[in-house]
Amino acid sequence: MTSAETPLVTPGTLKVSAKSNPNAVAGALAAVIRERETAEIQAVGAGAINQAVKAVAIARSYLKDSGLDVVCIPAFITVEIHDHERTGISLAVERRRH
Repeated sequence: MTSAETPLVTPGTLKVSAKSNPNAVAGALAAVIRERETAEIQAVGAGAINQAVKAVAIARSYLKDSGLDVVCIPAFITVEIHDHERTGISLAVERRRH
């Protein structure tokens, strides 16, 4: 997990930390959703999950003028951080039209 304040973007995947700016994550998420049908947000820890959920809510307002909306499906994931396995949350974000 990155400790950077902006999300790390790989093809459709945003990795969010507790220090991530939810507005920046929302902007990145909206950009991915405008280009693709799906995106994924990964977060480990309560603070990171909080930022991720806020980002989804903010992204909905960013996408509204485009006639798009999103839904998200949470799931548990296991990620390796500094040679240790940690449990996190993955939010599968899917585009839907109004």
